[in-house]
This record gives sequence, C-alpha cells and structure tokens, in this order.
Amino acid sequence: MVAAASVVVAAGTVSGVISATGKGPDAPEARPVSSASPRPVPLPAVPSASPSATVSASPSVRPKRSSASASESPQAKKTTVSARLYRHPASRVIDWVRAHPGDPRRPVIESRIADQPAAVWFADWSPDTVTARVRAVTSGGAAEGRVPVVVPYAIPGRDCGGHSEGGAPDLEAYDDWIDRFAAGLGGGEVVVILEPDSVAQADCLSAGERAARFASLARAGRVFKEAGPRARVYYDAGHSGWHTPAKQADLLRRAGAASSASSDGVFSNVSNFHGTADEIAYDRAVLDALGGTHLGAVIDTSRNGNGAPADGEWCDPAGRTLGRTPTLTTGEPRIDAYLWVKLPGESDGCRGAPGTFSPSYAYDLAR
Repeated sequence: MVAAASVVVAAGTVSGVISATGKGPDAPEARPVSSASPRPVPLPAVPSASPSATVSASPSVRPKRSSASASESPQAKKTTVSARLYRHPASRVIDWVRAHPGDPRRPVIESRIADQPAAVWFADWSPDTVTARVRAVTSGGAAEGRVPVVVPYAIPGRDCGGHSEGGAPDLEAYDDWIDRFAAGLGGGEVVVILEPDSVAQADCLSAGERAARFASLARAGRVFKEAGPRARVYYDAGHSGWHTPAKQADLLRRAGAASSASSDGVFSNVSNFHGTADEIAYDRAVLDALGGTHLGAVIDTSRNGNGAPADGEWCDPAGRTLGRTPTLTTGEPRIDAYLWVKLPGESDGCRGAPGTFSPSYAYDLAR
C-alpha cells in the first residue's frame, strides 16, 4: 500500500488495545485476542507539516445516504461527558505487571501505562456473545462512575484484506452484529470509536461497495445513539498525514458523520504517531469542512509524544514516547478527548508478535 494511504497504524489496531472476549455470555472481563492482531502499514516518509499536506488517490464517488440530514447539526446539543475515563481491569499490560512483581521496569510500566484507562476493542464477529460482553464493559464503567471507551471493529472487508482482515461475512450480518452491540451499551456514558480505518481506507472498495459500507456506518451510528442516550459516537478521520481535510470530510459526510442523528464527531491518529498539535489542527479543519456545531474530535495520544518518525518507520519505531494522558477534559475547543485507543507496549510486530505485550517496548515508551 502506498504511503499516501498510510493506514492508521496498526490498521485497525487490534494489536494496540484490549479485545473483549469471554468464555460465556456473562463473561465479565475483556481479554486480548492475539489471533486478531493486524500488521501496520508504512507511515508517510516525512510526517505531515500541515493538515493538508498529503492527498489520497482514492476515488470520490458519492454513495446513497440513509442518515439524517447534516442540516440539523447546528441545532444539536452536545452531550456532556464526565472527565473520568474507565480503566478496564484486564489487559496484557496488567497481566504482565501482576506476573512480574520483581522486574525493575515494573514500577514505570505500571504507573505510566497499566494504571491508565484504554479502549476496549470488539474485533471478532460474535453475534451470540457481543451484547453481554459490551454490557460487561459498560456496566463496569457505570458502577465506578467512569466512562468506558469501546471500539466496534468488525466491518466486512476490514483492512482491505491485509493482516487485520476479518470481521462480519457481509453487511447484513454486520448490521445485525451492530444491533446486538448496541443492546449492550446501556444508559450510562460511553465513547464509541466506530470502526478504525473504515472511512479513510475505503479507497480499496468499488464505488458500490463504498456506498454500501458508508450506509451501514451511518446506520450503526444511528443505532448506537438510539440505544445509548448518553453514547458519544465518533467516526474515522484517518490522521494528519493521510487525506486532506476536505477529502476526508467528504468521505465522512457520506458515512453519516455530519448528522446529529448518528455522530458526535470524528477520531484521528488511532495507533499512529502524529503529534497532538498536528492532529488538533487537522481535526478542526475536518470538522470545519463537515459543518455542524455539535461535532467534536478525539485523538489517540498513546504513542505520539515525539511525533511520527521522519523515516516513515511504522513497526515499533524507536524514539517514540507516550503522548498526553487520556482525558475527557482537553482545554482545546472542539477537541473532546485525548484517548489511548492503542495500548502502549503492545507490539506492531517487530518487538514481538503483533498484538503481544513487549515490556522492553513499553518501558522505552514510558521512561
């Protein structure tokens, strides 16, 4: 894949986060699924200096839309969210910390990574158990008065058939899975990161396939907003080194991201390394192009403390550091949150097998 279409590193990024699973319908924990780990693709050779520096060659075909009109956005009221994010009690890094009490790296890894809240991914198409598994996460957050971040990641044609391919067998099955996912959201606050790469990476699809995918994404947002009155749903905006803001906004609009009926805004930089300032400028430009005063953006800051590598290295690159601590209070207009969607220390595939926890990598990022 060409650098201009550099996928959100770990293209879907299951390797960078928790993936919720369970042995039964009432399983209370989120557990990693190493078999679903994707392989990232290269970043641009030089990090983007401005939000519009890189242009994708993907075609621009307008699909049918089934979402509410974007014209209602200016009248939409922004849902208030707590500043407290939920830390799920199960992840690879937490497992490592518990299993290595005497490791000299443990205090740094524990305090700077394991103790921080991170997203919980649902990366397998599992219609029979997904409702209970989502409910276990959202009810856990509600019990603590905290806000969980959940990531549905089962769109058909995921990762354009790359290393993180998978998901539902077709869009009809996906729509059903989304309905079941939504049934677990509950009435508490929850942030939904809807399908990383599903919009920015849609150039591998035909015009008809793109239209069908975008219709399903618009539907998914509506279903989530209807099922979870306090759910906030964010759509895939890629990152500042990928599409221009105008092009990305055009794609997002077709996927329902401009409509208050389905969307609260966009997310960017998932599992990538671009600096927060670049992402803020890029996201605001995307939001301006989308229109709608209710829209905001969330940024993955899990590994972007030093920005993207100048040489375009994507696989556990050296010299990276943790970015800003996860929070729902950024102090930046229209930037709703800094989140750790990718869990720092989980390998892209060079410091360990994709998706496995690398204590040396985690320590390098955290110290």
